[in-house]
Amino acid sequence: MFVLGIDPGLSRCGYGAVRQEGAQPVAVVSGVLTTPPAAALEGRLAQLYRELRQLLERLSPDVVVVERVLFQANVKTAMSVGQASGLALAAAGELGVAVVQYSPNEVKQAVTGWGGAGKAQVQRMVQALLDLPEIPSPPDRADALALALCHLASAPFAMAAAKALAAGAAQ
Repeated sequence: MFVLGIDPGLSRCGYGAVRQEGAQPVAVVSGVLTTPPAAALEGRLAQLYRELRQLLERLSPDVVVVERVLFQANVKTAMSVGQASGLALAAAGELGVAVVQYSPNEVKQAVTGWGGAGKAQVQRMVQALLDLPEIPSPPDRADALALALCHLASAPFAMAAAKALAAGAAQ
């Protein structure tokens, strides 16, 4: 399975692609898409959408995993994260790529074993799980890789549950 994680943000949008090879997840590519904060909002959104769409076209992932925005203390931040999230969902939908969303706590639980883990803990665990030579930085990049890892850890259970439900409905 080839998964592209997206940590949405308008100023910094992290992305990380991970491929499952046997029992070992392998990082394929990761980085951060940026837009200039001084530019007009509509221009920034258009730029981010184009870059996300190009990334999806270039990588052709099996699934895109986007962080679900549940709560933000800062309304302005929540709005821009929501806008960036919508762009990632739209780009994936337009290209027919499956989309899954996880909350930050679900991702932290899957990657570190604790839903309340801090950014540094997530970065260190992503480095260890992907056998990276250095800690992925900035945190947006690590968070995107963590999203992909979360899905790789959760997908087998979700598929087994779906098969069990289908088998039960067929009876």
